[in-house]
Amino acid sequence: MTGMEKKYSRLKCLVLKMKRKLIYPITIGVIICFIVGVIAGQITQISVNTWYPTLKKPFFTPPSWLFAPVWTLLYLLMGIALGRVWYYGIQQSHVKKAVYLFGFQLLFNGLWSLVFFGLKNPIGGLVVIVALFFLIIRTVQQFKTVELFASRLLYPYLIWICFAFLLNGGIVFLNYL
Repeated sequence: MTGMEKKYSRLKCLVLKMKRKLIYPITIGVIICFIVGVIAGQITQISVNTWYPTLKKPFFTPPSWLFAPVWTLLYLLMGIALGRVWYYGIQQSHVKKAVYLFGFQLLFNGLWSLVFFGLKNPIGGLVVIVALFFLIIRTVQQFKTVELFASRLLYPYLIWICFAFLLNGGIVFLNYL
C-alpha cells in the first residue's frame, strides 16, 4: 500500500466510525419527534372527523390525506436534525442551547394541535403558531452554530409552518371575523 492509499484507508475508517456514532442520536431524535407526532395525531383525529369538517376553509386548503405523509416526513427531518446536533455533545453550551430550543419548539408544535383541534380554538391556535414560528427561527439559527446541514433540514418544517399559519389564519377569518 502506498502512503496515499493508507491515508485514504484511515480516513474511510474514521468516516465509517462517525456514521455509526450518528445512528444512535439520530434514532433517538426521530423517536422523540414521532412520539410528539403520534400524540398530536391522537388529539387531532377526533376533531378532524367531527368538528373540523364543519369549518369554512380557505380555497388553498390541501386534501386531508396529504397531512399525514407531510407531517411524517417533517418529523423525520426534524429528528435527523436533532440527532445531528446532539451528536456534537450535549455538554457543550451551544449544543445544549440548540437542543433546549428544539425541545421548546417541539412542545409548541404539540401545543398547537391541542389548542386548535383539542380545544377547538383556532384563534388560540393562531397565537400558538406565531410563537412556534419564532421558536423555529431561533432553533434554525442555533442549529446553524452547531451544524449547517442540521439547520437546513428544518427549512421544510419552517415553510410548512408558514403555510399552516396561513391556513389557520384563513379559518379564523372565514369562521370568526
